[in-house]
Amino acid sequence: MSSHWPSGTLELDGAKPDRAVVDIGSNTVRLVIYSGPPRAPNSFLNEKVVAKLGRDIGDTGLIPDKSAELALAALRRYNALITDLGVQQVDVVATAAVRDAKNGGEFLERVRKLGLDARLLSGDEEARASATGVIAAFPDAHGVVADLGGGSLELVSVENGQDHHGESLSIGTLRLGALRKKGSASFKRTVHRAFDNAGWAAAHPGPLYMVGGTWRAFAKYAMLTSGHPLSDPHWLQLPVEEADKIAKKLVRTDPETLREMGGITNLRAGALPDAAALLRVMLAELAPTELVFSSWGLREGILYQRLPELARRQDPLLAGMAYFTAPRGASISKAAMIAGWTASVANGDGAKSERLRLAATLLAQAAARLEPNIRMSHALNWALEKRWIGLDMPGRARIAAALVGACDKPALPSELLALADEKDLHEALGWGLAIRLCRRLGGGSRTSLASSSLTVEGKTVVLDLDSTGAELLGEPVETELKNLAGWLGMDAEIRVDRRLPKRANLTLM
Repeated sequence: MSSHWPSGTLELDGAKPDRAVVDIGSNTVRLVIYSGPPRAPNSFLNEKVVAKLGRDIGDTGLIPDKSAELALAALRRYNALITDLGVQQVDVVATAAVRDAKNGGEFLERVRKLGLDARLLSGDEEARASATGVIAAFPDAHGVVADLGGGSLELVSVENGQDHHGESLSIGTLRLGALRKKGSASFKRTVHRAFDNAGWAAAHPGPLYMVGGTWRAFAKYAMLTSGHPLSDPHWLQLPVEEADKIAKKLVRTDPETLREMGGITNLRAGALPDAAALLRVMLAELAPTELVFSSWGLREGILYQRLPELARRQDPLLAGMAYFTAPRGASISKAAMIAGWTASVANGDGAKSERLRLAATLLAQAAARLEPNIRMSHALNWALEKRWIGLDMPGRARIAAALVGACDKPALPSELLALADEKDLHEALGWGLAIRLCRRLGGGSRTSLASSSLTVEGKTVVLDLDSTGAELLGEPVETELKNLAGWLGMDAEIRVDRRLPKRANLTLM
């Protein structure tokens, strides 16, 4: 299947906030307003109120009056913000607390009287929306999604872009504390019983995709305590043994100690020990191959469900990159031309590398517009710290290595070696050196690209130029060609006024 990305005329569309999701959860009531490309939306405004609507449902079966009033006050504000910003596409959804509470229907009517068209999700709908968010973030996802909220844990299997089974278990973070107070043995029995109807999950091989703020806090803790070089937990992968070891330690950790670490909010710090106890049972029950943490879940799943099929088929990485770099002077069409010009020195592993090269070329175009003294730091931050959907951590490192080559002299930063294979990084830095040579030759202009070619012949990197392109030659071009060839362990040669070799085409699968 061919990848798609926005055309050059569409790259600046979506700057205005035009989509919003109001998520009335058991723990928090959140508003996220989005802008940007449909396939890779940006968070324009994101705020929440910790109302704890589901706090007492296990004891009284009711949403507490104080929690309801706190939530309604927040929803009035959210409605005003949505109206003031002119957001047209608005989804308001309520989940486990409203679904399970005896007074949930009454609360929902009060929400609707505010002018918000609230929809109550069934347990199956909630699970499927979370699964759709994972599918949107990980197009090749295959495994089980585990979305932990305040009132429930949603489990659903995903494979080949589809979800298959779904189960909503009433063991959210607001209920785990009371269960643990009954003792470890009672807690384990209760959780194991909750999984009685989810035997299909254990039979579904693959990773466990972790969705929800508490799981992201778990990932953040794992990163902080291991000295991980990145700060965003999206697409963090943990082996089961390591995850269980971390969970075992967290079960006995005082929440106050977690609050003092930095990077973990008070709300999540209080829930982490209980969630860790749940996770240990989950790992035993479901036996996943690994854990993968997702920043996308129910809200992004709801947005993705609205998209037409053509938009769903877009590569989220390239859609996001094209949108981000367009106002910084890059274009997907020009990046594709440069990627084609440099293809002969790329090597790589086919389509997977090609999309990374194209993404790196877009960022290199944008970085070239920056002052030299800030170019490298900004480029590395873009690659490593900005949240890109459809990009794993080794992929981030490979793009960062390419930007090192495009911005500076050949050298691999040590933090990249902790994220990806050295061979892959070495290759990616070569991509950047080729991009740098292309820019040095003629600023990546159409004329310079059309009048030259870059090829590998045996152990020699050859720059061919026709009579028009010969005027672009000079010491800076020769130096960059030698740097590229030296990095690849080859010789360099420049040939003028010969028939240019057939140009490679950039193909993305």
